Amino acid sequence: MANKKNKLAKNVTSISTQQYLDIAEIKEDTVIMKDGTLRAVLLISSINFALKSEDEQNAIISAYVSFLNNIDFPLQIVIQSRELNIDKYIDDLKKREKEQTNELLKMQTNEYINYIQELISISKIMNKRFYVVVPYNPLSDKQKGFFSRLMSALKPAVTIKMKDKVFNRRKIELIHRIDNITSGLNSMGLNVVQLDTQGLLELYYNTYNPVTSANQSLVDIEQLRVNK
Repeated sequence: MANKKNKLAKNVTSISTQQYLDIAEIKEDTVIMKDGTLRAVLLISSINFALKSEDEQNAIISAYVSFLNNIDFPLQIVIQSRELNIDKYIDDLKKREKEQTNELLKMQTNEYINYIQELISISKIMNKRFYVVVPYNPLSDKQKGFFSRLMSALKPAVTIKMKDKVFNRRKIELIHRIDNITSGLNSMGLNVVQLDTQGLLELYYNTYNPVTSANQSLVDIEQLRVNK
């Protein structure tokens, strides 16, 4: 009886948590929101602006201004700082140390491991990542009439999930925006990579579960099995 109550409590907690999320579904490298809009997430590299020459800085600023002027839709820029977990790296070094036949290299590897562990104990090593979230909202599609856009936006997420035709049409518009953003960022010397479905799942999993994700990695999407 106690086990049944615990399972019921877990289910209620899971359902109540999902109700607060705006995400309805993640598929085909795209986030589908509950209001029917779409999102794509781009991982962006960084540049050290201070180390650039004056001409290079002016070129970057000019490219950035041009980039902003060519955008007619909202963007979300997200910067995440996470403590870097190098446990796997340390384990790999220890494995190499055991396999090392050269005593000098073996000793140097051990000293390097001790140095890294001491460095981590003194200060946290942070990993910073930059993301640009590209949205698509049917209401912003100027090619459609007002009432057509309004009715399209008011459709529930369940309908969107069931109709691939609607999703594919909206995704094409989203891809056009992604290409536009990618081109603009590349002109500033930035590298752009769109997160795939697995990358999106890991991003949101780590964001909403910062403590759990540090100790338990997300299962690869190919290994997931959904019971219907």
